[in-house]
Amino acid sequence: MAGDPIISVEHMRTGFGSAVLFEDLSFTVGRGEVFVILGGSGCGKSTLLKHMIGLYEPWKGRIDIGGHDIVSADEAERLAILQMIGVMYQQGALFGSMNLIENVRLPLEEFTRLPNAAIDAVALAKLKLVGLDGFAFHMPSEISGGMRKRAAIARAMALDPQILFLDEPSAGLDPITSAELDELILQLRRSLGITFVVVTHELASIFAIADRVIMLDKETKGIIAEGSPVRLRDESTHPFVRRFFHRSAAEDPPGATMAAAAAPAASPAAASPAA
Repeated sequence: MAGDPIISVEHMRTGFGSAVLFEDLSFTVGRGEVFVILGGSGCGKSTLLKHMIGLYEPWKGRIDIGGHDIVSADEAERLAILQMIGVMYQQGALFGSMNLIENVRLPLEEFTRLPNAAIDAVALAKLKLVGLDGFAFHMPSEISGGMRKRAAIARAMALDPQILFLDEPSAGLDPITSAELDELILQLRRSLGITFVVVTHELASIFAIADRVIMLDKETKGIIAEGSPVRLRDESTHPFVRRFFHRSAAEDPPGATMAAAAAPAASPAAASPAA
């Protein structure tokens, strides 16, 4: 079960140029929770994640990470906040000119003063956590897409973050590899107590990993549903939420089904061409 809030987004308003993307957006993420951000194409899922990790600054509002507002933080506070989080970007974003252990070493070289031998040991331990210790000296081009995602998670965990942000972790993966990645997320949550914030639209992954979801909507510029995916699937009365979780096309306009049923059937004579 999730603990006290470790992330709190309060009354956030933001957008691009004169276009408003979110209006008065508020929600919390509990410590130890797997929290999933959903929504249709163009609703701002990845943009919201980038606000939460400090890449974008909102026009208004507060984004609290572990008790510190990343929006108003000074340089030293922001650095401390960023060391509490790890990020896996959509395609993994590994450096293609570096092998896996060199990729995982990068945050340790940047933010610690550990000797090289200790950095190697920590990097190898992170790769072992994701099942890639036997591939430490492989280049990203030499491993599969699923393995690259695992390596990116290992790099995101290099500084022992309390929160991991994953942007579309299952994108481009086959169902078996995607299920294995889902199990890795749950395993890391169980063994390390990490809080996960995941952007995805993969229904199988949502039902496998999510404790709670929010669904964003570009029309209302906010949240139209929040709760467990099973409850939203079974109980939501919102048309878009129902279509999303039941993977169905747009519903007929109100009364269309009844009108079709009430319409008189054409007679055979009317249906046949004139003699």
